[in-house]
Parts: sequence; structure tokens; C-alpha cells
Amino acid sequence: MTTVSSAEHTRRDFLYIATGAVGAVGAAAALVPLIAQMNPDASTVAAGAPIEVDLAPIAEGQIVKVFWRSKPIFISHRSKKEIEEAQKVNVGTLPDPEPDSARVKQGHDPWLVVIGICTHLGCIPLAHQGEYNGFFCPCHGSAYDTSGRIRKGPAPKNLPLPPYQFVSDTKIRIG
Repeated sequence: MTTVSSAEHTRRDFLYIATGAVGAVGAAAALVPLIAQMNPDASTVAAGAPIEVDLAPIAEGQIVKVFWRSKPIFISHRSKKEIEEAQKVNVGTLPDPEPDSARVKQGHDPWLVVIGICTHLGCIPLAHQGEYNGFFCPCHGSAYDTSGRIRKGPAPKNLPLPPYQFVSDTKIRIG
């Protein structure tokens, strides 16, 4: 009769190790989709995620429209003339009094960033239109100036400002 020393490995030891390894891999393979399904949907993440916009290609006097959280965002590169006109308005005569300096980031007067939704009934105004050459809502006649402030028409409030910050002199992060 032959005896096997306890220091030698047997087939049974190999089977125990192999079974344990396959079980561990199987458990990990089952946990990965279980944990992944707890994450929010990619479209949900994208809808609320901040976006970065490069301002370098936007020419002076141009207004571009981007989308953040399914809302149109107007980014206006205002000219010196537009800035001066917006700053010299008598704030007391406005339906929703707000100085131009409160609608732009300090030191970045040429850049106006507003949510492009009319505060009357939620229409999308047209840029560089209307009596004040700012934004004009053709649905009900609300006219906004180059600072996005309501000047005429049924809209009760100025165009809202999204949360944004300057990442650099030529790039902003919205959200």
C-alpha cells in the first residue's frame, strides 16, 4: 500500500481550487451587471451634465445657440455698442429691473449667456430681432434688449440666466 504525504498535491486539491476559482469568477460576473444597473441611464446623466463651450470661434456680434438640459442657451458675443446701450438704460423704467452688470460675469462684459425661453409662455425668441435688437418672441410680441431684459410685451421677467462660469478666457462651463 502506498501512502501520500500531506505535502503533495492531489487531484482532489486541484478540483477544490478550480471549483473555488470558477465560483469566484461566476459571482463577480453576476455582481457586475447587478451593480451597473443601479447607475442612472446615460441619457439622464447627459441631460444634467455640465457642458463646456469654446467661445473662441464666436465672432463679435454673433449669437450661438447650444442645448443644456434640453433647454436652448443663447451665448451672445456683444459689441462695445451693444454693451454701452445695455449699460445706459434707466433700470427704474424696466418691468423687471436688473442692471446689465448683474446679467454678465464681472470682467466678461462682452459675453451674455441666457436661457432662450420666453418668460411669458415658454416660446423660443429670435436673436438680433425686435425693437431693441436683442431677442424677440414672435408668438406674443415680447421684446428683450441686448442684455436679455424684458423691455416690451407680455413677458413678466427677464430671460433667465443659467448657472455658468468661465473656465478660461475662451471657455465656459454651463451647469
